[in-house]
Amino acid sequence: MIREHFAAGLILCLFVMGCEKQPTAVPSEQGVREVSLSLNWKPEPEFGGFYAADVAGFYKQHHLNVNITGGGDQVPQLLAAGKCDFGILAADEVVTARSKGADLVALFAVYQTNPQGIMCHADTKAKNIGDVMNSPGTLAVQPGLPYLLFLQAKYPAAKVKIVPYDYSISQFMVDPNYAQQCFVTSEPIAAEQKGAKTKVFLIADEGFNPYATVVVARGDYIKAHKKMVDDFVAAIAQGWRGYLDDPSQANEMMGKLNQEMDAATFAAAAKAQEPLIETAETKANGLGTMTAERWSTLIKQLSDLKLIDHSPELDECFANPARQSPKVSH
Repeated sequence: MIREHFAAGLILCLFVMGCEKQPTAVPSEQGVREVSLSLNWKPEPEFGGFYAADVAGFYKQHHLNVNITGGGDQVPQLLAAGKCDFGILAADEVVTARSKGADLVALFAVYQTNPQGIMCHADTKAKNIGDVMNSPGTLAVQPGLPYLLFLQAKYPAAKVKIVPYDYSISQFMVDPNYAQQCFVTSEPIAAEQKGAKTKVFLIADEGFNPYATVVVARGDYIKAHKKMVDDFVAAIAQGWRGYLDDPSQANEMMGKLNQEMDAATFAAAAKAQEPLIETAETKANGLGTMTAERWSTLIKQLSDLKLIDHSPELDECFANPARQSPKVSH
């Protein structure tokens, strides 16, 4: 299921490799442009709109043939080496990369509200993350995560014992005083399926809310293929509109590619993520939209946490290309 992907350790490689040949959108004999999208995890609902755009024929309508590949934290390397046209990162990874000299630009932010959270047992007395941090017990979080550093700075006198996250829910299932990191579309669903009742607090509610599942490309690639980039973003916006309206066909496609997740989990995760993707902001300005205020806040937070040595230029971190997100009927 979804896992954290903070690629700070790969940024130096990205910068060094950045001078290598950049991929181009290759037209076929029929005028269809071949492009590639590298995910940062397996085909799951957090990528549903990208597959929905294929199922519904939106890529084809925009004269695109999009090759989607699953993966992990190697996306920055693939972008830098010119082995993919578009990749999926988190907004904090984009800022960190740019602070190291990498020419990465965010184009479309799927999650307007970050899906990272802290999962507790339903009967806990905690009403928020502050209560978790300031109470006895155990909190399992991957060391070095930006949001952990943010929480530790916000709650310097925390009483909770922080231990490394072991990428499972095994300890959570047997220890009522155990809390752990999660994505709202992942671990809580797995725990509920095994009989545990959960309570989840979003990191975003504490004030740290980077865009997530962000479509990224190199700046020079965007400049060289502006029309194609606009068409790609328009197609994925349509795909996400379609997925939010009805995820069933895209879930079926992803289920064939990722047989580790069953149909019920696909459906539950798709439902859980809806309010994190479609917000008042996207209803006004379109799915995937981003604001300078959000990026500016993130840059300052990463700087305050000393995760970046200097702040990248705000207007170079992201772009809002032309997009279409009409209602899709089924």
